[in-house]
Amino acid sequence: METVLGVGDDLELRATLQRIVENAAALTGARYAALGVLAPGDGGDGCDGGGLAEFCTTGLPEAEQARIGHPPSGRRGVLGALVHEREPLRLRDLTTDPRACGLPPGHPRMRGFLGVPLFVEGEVYGSLYLAEKRGGPFTAEDEQVVRLLAAQAGIAIGNARLYETSRRRERWIEGAAAVTTALLTGEAAADALRTVAERARVLADASAGVILQPTDEGGMEIVTASAPDDADGLVGTTIAPGSAVLEQLLGGEPVFLDDSATDARMTTPVRHRFGPSMMLPLQAGGRLIGTLALPRRRGDPPYSPAEKLLATQFASQAALALVLADARQRRERLAVFEDRDRIARDLHDLVVQRLFATGLMLESTRRRTAAEERDAEVHATLGRAVEELGSTVQEVRTAIFALQQPPADAPTTFRGKVLRETAGAAAVLGVQPSVRFTGPVDTRIPPPVAGHLLRALRGALATASHRAGPARVAVLVDATVILPDGRPGVRLTVSDGGDADDPGGAGATPATWQSPL
Repeated sequence: METVLGVGDDLELRATLQRIVENAAALTGARYAALGVLAPGDGGDGCDGGGLAEFCTTGLPEAEQARIGHPPSGRRGVLGALVHEREPLRLRDLTTDPRACGLPPGHPRMRGFLGVPLFVEGEVYGSLYLAEKRGGPFTAEDEQVVRLLAAQAGIAIGNARLYETSRRRERWIEGAAAVTTALLTGEAAADALRTVAERARVLADASAGVILQPTDEGGMEIVTASAPDDADGLVGTTIAPGSAVLEQLLGGEPVFLDDSATDARMTTPVRHRFGPSMMLPLQAGGRLIGTLALPRRRGDPPYSPAEKLLATQFASQAALALVLADARQRRERLAVFEDRDRIARDLHDLVVQRLFATGLMLESTRRRTAAEERDAEVHATLGRAVEELGSTVQEVRTAIFALQQPPADAPTTFRGKVLRETAGAAAVLGVQPSVRFTGPVDTRIPPPVAGHLLRALRGALATASHRAGPARVAVLVDATVILPDGRPGVRLTVSDGGDADDPGGAGATPATWQSPL
């Protein structure tokens, strides 16, 4: 009685199964004992479905287990009859029973046999097998003791399964909360998808976690993958339009596969690498973000109903977190745009107007000094001040234009492309190049000429970067020049150490490029 009641001391399922086997052998004096667990969906007949999903033994040394190889399937022979008939089976010599299929090579000699089915919550969970009792055949008393043990074991297994289910549910809930926290702390879109795939793979004990998103052609493509064992060739794999699996996914329905390699609905070239799989839509508020796929290796156990339910709930919460994270990033981006617009307005309304007013006052003063024929040096100084203010106004206007451009989008105007090139060269040059535009550069410069000018600009900036620490790099794009042959043109001037308006100044090494318009 102490042995029977001690079966439920451990809440861990695998440890409980092993304890049952060892206690059964000890109570009956059996040399060998084993417990076979039916695979989900077996139907309890031992002939359909997957047979035995787990096999715990005692009395067999590791060397003998290695010689035997794979454990029995439990779908035929005496083991299959035990599950099918759902009644205890006691044999003096199992080799003489007509249902016996024989023992595999390397298996130890076994004649005396006692088998009892295990019931958990009214359903056949598996069977307890005993063989080769020391001192004689198994008795009716042994059968009664083992039946009592099996009844108590069914209760213990049920408790262990409930505990395991609650622990699994707790892990999935914690995983979903961790994903939500990670997504709402500012991860980029690609990193957010990888976080979902990685966490789901670990929770589901899958060999890979992948995210698929709809394509313009109507299919789906793997955009991110978490597969520590074999991730090669996963990203970029597509499901072609018209696939039965694709229709379910685009309709927001989950897809569960017993074997990806052999299921006719799967058409991807990587399906042969995987076995049981779950494909769960990431959908929130009627919006389909993508699909979370969790394939296991071939030969791994299929997903249980509890695992399917928990993974589906995880996918729903992850989809909601992705939507919230995207909304937060959009709000932050909008706030940045609004702040940049405010700065641009302040620069235009305050700084530019004041600089322009100061320039007008200096220009008026210069004209008065010229009219009165006063000191020529004062006149020249005022002239340089007016020119410097004019250059500053141009640069501030350029900065205003740059602030008004979306930072994450590729520029579409010529002015924006020039600003992008100079901003990208700042890290190499060590200084931010000043950029000035003269004339309507966006409307006067045709695309072919603009492409040649941008290539010349890259070359000039690269040449300037090879010089030791230029104090200043000035870029001037003038769309109002008249070429020596009288045709209108555009001129690019890049100087380091001097001013673009005065490329011949001290310390300047200008680079000039020009072309007719």
